[in-house]
Amino acid sequence: MSKPLMTKATAVWLVDNTTISFKQIADFVGLHELEVQGIADGDVATGVKGFDPIANNQLTQEEVEKAEKDPLHKLTLKFNPAAVGEEKRRGPRYTPLSKRQDRPNAILWLVKFHPELVDSQIAKLVGTTKPTIQSIRERTHWNISSMEPVDPVALGLCKQSELDAVVQKAAAKKAKEGAAMDDDERRKLLSTEQSLEADAEPRIPTAIEGLETFSLGNEEPEEPEKEFDAESLFNLPASGDDEDGNEDDKS
Repeated sequence: MSKPLMTKATAVWLVDNTTISFKQIADFVGLHELEVQGIADGDVATGVKGFDPIANNQLTQEEVEKAEKDPLHKLTLKFNPAAVGEEKRRGPRYTPLSKRQDRPNAILWLVKFHPELVDSQIAKLVGTTKPTIQSIRERTHWNISSMEPVDPVALGLCKQSELDAVVQKAAAKKAKEGAAMDDDERRKLLSTEQSLEADAEPRIPTAIEGLETFSLGNEEPEEPEKEFDAESLFNLPASGDDEDGNEDDKS
């Protein structure tokens, strides 16, 4: 059910200017009945100026009179054609000016660590546009050389629960499509808390990958190493030949 504007101020006006019951006022403005009673006693909303719902096109005089005559009658908010669809309006999230300079770094982080997220999900999460996301994906952004990936939660651009919900939605969509995922992609689909709680998986270095198929029990005995002396390695000439050669040089 839709609620009127300035709920407490509207409740103050109805308490001061009508004989409608506290329960009826509470149901209309979305407050607790005891809170409305506190307004009447002066303990709640002290100093709040009443907001006239009739003058502001939220209630009709006929509706107020019906409620005053019948304690069981529920006040109905006046239909406003201009407000149709306001609650369902969708668009980029508003980002404060002080944080807009950090937004490209957050986009780069999402693109790098969560490539399964589509542009529309990133745009809604951090409040940006699809052309900006595309330029960062393709590394054609004008400031790409100075950008560093930073978690949008750490920057205050979104909540951790919002990020986890988007990641889980992407995981469900990926699983529904039945696309094959490697370990890295599967790990990226986990939420941050799940990733931190998960045990580290043992990995085999790429340099010795495949050696695990060999068994150590069937190894053949190694042949004894041959001994070499220095003369056989360097093929040094005999000492007699060297002396003869020296004598020839002298003569």
